[in-house]
Amino acid sequence: MRAIWAIAKKEFRGAFITPVAYAYLVVFLAFTNWFFFRTYFLRGEATMRGFFSLLPWTLVFLLPALTMRMVSEERKFGTLEVLLTWPVREREAVLGKFLGGLGLLLVSLAGTIPIAVTVFALGSPDRGPVLAGYLGLLFFGAAGLAVGIYASTLTENQIVAYLAGVAMTFVLFVAGEDFVVVAAPASLAPLLAAAGMGAHFWSIGRGVVDSRDLLYFAAVIFFFLYLTTRRLQRRG
Repeated sequence: MRAIWAIAKKEFRGAFITPVAYAYLVVFLAFTNWFFFRTYFLRGEATMRGFFSLLPWTLVFLLPALTMRMVSEERKFGTLEVLLTWPVREREAVLGKFLGGLGLLLVSLAGTIPIAVTVFALGSPDRGPVLAGYLGLLFFGAAGLAVGIYASTLTENQIVAYLAGVAMTFVLFVAGEDFVVVAAPASLAPLLAAAGMGAHFWSIGRGVVDSRDLLYFAAVIFFFLYLTTRRLQRRG
């Protein structure tokens, strides 16, 4: 566990040494606040439904910016081999990087709390869907991080890793959307409906915290972290 936490701290602190974390937080919070408040006061209703509809799309395109350098940069500069020569197992390195990214995700979600405070100050929305929505964002974001870290193992080029992360997360996100399921062959429709991250997030975002949705996100996280670990092991 010590190795995992040491790597997690290194990733978290390292992101703030470079402009990556600052750029991510500025873009994330500016984009989120602008697009939420530009229509919020026109609705005349104290609700965060628009916020929770917007955030997953934002995370699809911004989370890979956090993960694109986690493995690709270390491969490019040869520091990955140095890391793996220490008494650190591949799965410990992967979990450490994942937890470091999760810390940045929590910071970014915490930065949206003023939005919730404003909504509750101006009205009396139901707390249940709001808390469930944040829980859904946490699981959705964690799954996106796992996908992005795996994408970072596919190349030494950070831009390619970013694009690959966006592409894979986007496909998983929209796989269960109605327009995709309806257009797909009947034999694939049930599989797509069950595989889409968006469908599982929308279910939680409605205030219904179903254990099946949480298990789905846990399975996605485990699957992509496992794939990442296997790729690192094959390099050894």
